[in-house]
Amino acid sequence: MNNHEALQLRDPEVTPTSEVLEQTLGDSYAAYESLQEALPAFDIEQEWQWYTPHKAWFAKGKHFWTTPRGTRKEKNLYWLHVYEGCFSVAVWFLEKNRAEILRSDVSEKTKQLIRNAETMGKMATFPVVFDITATASLADIYTLIECKKKLER
Repeated sequence: MNNHEALQLRDPEVTPTSEVLEQTLGDSYAAYESLQEALPAFDIEQEWQWYTPHKAWFAKGKHFWTTPRGTRKEKNLYWLHVYEGCFSVAVWFLEKNRAEILRSDVSEKTKQLIRNAETMGKMATFPVVFDITATASLADIYTLIECKKKLER
């Protein structure tokens, strides 16, 4: 999907509630609910934020942990964008970790996404973007989230 013009949730006054998301996602809402139910098991909190440059609501999945010295840290694990009838989850990685991620236990389709992802920016990062309409796609997302938690602390 990844078409900026097709993004939904464009009203800054309308917070993305379950009702709004269900109406926008339609049949894909079941996959969204499954993702939300799985987040606590991965120590992830998701928060919605309005992003003015894109004029849309985006959700950010964050992992929190405490260092041995007691400092509370956080790491962004994914970005979620909503489209009519589906949603996208983008997991960003450092280029230096591409080979390690390709060795993870993900489908060949996801490995192809990883191979084809273009490196961007000064920090040499690349996104692995999933367009989700059904729960079957979520397993690879969970695997990549676990990889990101381990690789990029």
